[in-house]
Amino acid sequence: MAPRMLLSMPLHAITEVYGEAGLRDRFLLELESFPDPDRKQLIEALDLAATLHADDRRVREPYLNHLLRVAIRIIKYYGVRDLDVLVAALLHDAVEDHPDELGGCPDGTPYPEATEAALAELSRRFNPRVAELVRSVTNPEYDPARDRHEQYREHVEESLERDPWARVIKISDFTDNGVGVIHTTLDKAFRSATKYRPLVPKLRELVGRPDTPLSTIAKEHILDQLDLAEERFAAILDA
Repeated sequence: MAPRMLLSMPLHAITEVYGEAGLRDRFLLELESFPDPDRKQLIEALDLAATLHADDRRVREPYLNHLLRVAIRIIKYYGVRDLDVLVAALLHDAVEDHPDELGGCPDGTPYPEATEAALAELSRRFNPRVAELVRSVTNPEYDPARDRHEQYREHVEESLERDPWARVIKISDFTDNGVGVIHTTLDKAFRSATKYRPLVPKLRELVGRPDTPLSTIAKEHILDQLDLAEERFAAILDA
């Protein structure tokens, strides 16, 4: 049994002290109150994410750490126990980062075709709603003639307008990248702040909407986190 002390620790503190093993233990502690079938499916999703992202890193850490923090945050701080949302949170970067592997496509398959194959595989393994949630937070193929950050922000705003539950996943993802921007190298922090800062006002507006499926307490927590992210972006970009 993992030490229950982990339940009282901030997620980035667990990351710094205990690494991936600590985040896995914290995730399993959060799952203790879930029904057995739900717990089994979430562990299946985690295992798939771990396989797909086995060789991926986020500068200082295994990529799986990010996925675990995104899912744990949704359970612990947003109070969400929707199984499909949590499965999609664990796999929210799987299609974007590993479409060929997930979809069983040959190397070099065009990105749109590989993306559809990967989404079809998620639908088969889990269900169509999981696949559609992941679709909503998967970036499209960018036009090389246009600014990538601008295209990213346009896609996020458009997809979150139409999919309230995808907002929950993207906001946790954004929080991990935004509030966690100080837990990386200066170069990476500058790139992240440049990419994410312009989205803060739109995310604040989306969080406050009546159709965003979160409690008032969760929304207040998120708004506090967005304020903290903005403070950190300003410290990086305005200095």
